[in-house]
Amino acid sequence: MAREKTAAIREQGLVRFGLRLANWSERWFPDPLVFALLGIVAVFAVGLGLHQPAGKLAIEGGKSFWALVTFTMQMVMIIVGGYIVASTPVVYSAIRALAGVPKTPRGAVAMVALFSMLTSLISWGLSLIFSGLFVRELAHRVKGMDYRAAGGAAYLGLGAVWAMGLSSSAAMLMATKSAMPAKLFDISGLIPLKQTLFLWPSVATTAILIVLSVLIAYLSTPSAENARTAESYGIEYAPLRFALGSKSKPGEWLEYSPLLNILVALLLCWYLVDVFRTSPQGALAALDLNTYNLIFITVGLLLHWRPKRFMHAVGECIPATGGVIIQFPFYAVIFGMITGTGISDILAKLFASISTHNTYPLLVATYSAVLGVFIPSGGSKWVIEAPYVLQAAKLHQVHLGWVVQIYNAAEALPNLVNPFWMLPLLGIIRLKARDIVGYGVLQLMVHIPVVFFLCWLFARYIPYVPPMK
Repeated sequence: MAREKTAAIREQGLVRFGLRLANWSERWFPDPLVFALLGIVAVFAVGLGLHQPAGKLAIEGGKSFWALVTFTMQMVMIIVGGYIVASTPVVYSAIRALAGVPKTPRGAVAMVALFSMLTSLISWGLSLIFSGLFVRELAHRVKGMDYRAAGGAAYLGLGAVWAMGLSSSAAMLMATKSAMPAKLFDISGLIPLKQTLFLWPSVATTAILIVLSVLIAYLSTPSAENARTAESYGIEYAPLRFALGSKSKPGEWLEYSPLLNILVALLLCWYLVDVFRTSPQGALAALDLNTYNLIFITVGLLLHWRPKRFMHAVGECIPATGGVIIQFPFYAVIFGMITGTGISDILAKLFASISTHNTYPLLVATYSAVLGVFIPSGGSKWVIEAPYVLQAAKLHQVHLGWVVQIYNAAEALPNLVNPFWMLPLLGIIRLKARDIVGYGVLQLMVHIPVVFFLCWLFARYIPYVPPMK
């Protein structure tokens, strides 16, 4: 009895710590756009300090404002594609079936953590929606499940392993020449997925983080007596509804018919099969951002079955893309000032001078994790970092693909406590960021030493591969 009471006190202390952090964040943490604008001012000031002409900094930044238009649209489509697939009747039926498996609060939270991370390896957009719906179903079925712990577990896909999966912005960018700025391609060339996501150290790191995260989620879940359930937040269960209503006009017939969805999806499937079959470097090399997003749109067309339902899902998720659409062009300004002047070369030499082949992985991991607190976007931040990070890696003869994965593993860490990407999830489970950040803090405390150690360890055993033009 005394032991249980001590555990309860520890849980409450951890929650209080997380709430203090979240309350501070809500009061002092500005909108992410502010950080993008501050980043431009900061890089401009750094450029002046490095004796770069002010006019050149302004001109190179302005010239690059639209440099990431293609990449921006690709990121938007990841969100759209993930939501479209997660909100289909087939996937929702699978969620409801899975919700019937766990019988205890701890088992339920651990299962949310597992599926949050597994689905994030397919798409971080899919993970947010899938996990949010899963938590709602479990809250209805598993009595005494702590809603905060379940919400924190649902966000683990974004905070632990999403960047090690197929929707990794950095890995997909480096494998997609059409999305890569020309100046970055000149430095690194193409880095196919077999040199990033599918390296054996990358697979091993991902597996370790999944097991570790599930274990922490399981052990940190409060007992039913100490839990704050969905009911305590006044949240009532409401299943998804898929009724389309009735046709009122003759012109609406095709909107309610599956004919067009089937025909277009079959056409796109034909194209996708041909892309993978005819890829000169193998099927894996054909999986770039464009192909990846097209797969999700095609699957969504089939699973939603009717144009009316498909467009309803698209309309629901568009508000979640606003931050990406407006912020990425400002990150492109930062990229332009760095690569269009001498800043990139200076930073590359600085990184090379303060590190060795053995310590460079730790430097990249630390820098990427810290910068991730202020720029909560893996793709746009990688575009800013990549030029000088990869240049320094070439000087130290560190495997460029593993440098991308070091970035991916470390970049995800701040997501555990950063509310930027929580919004789609919070909208579904109807909580505030401060309600779940405490569990993110706990995961972060354990993940940091593990991630840094694995990044350093595996870098010692992967031979350097020259850039592929």
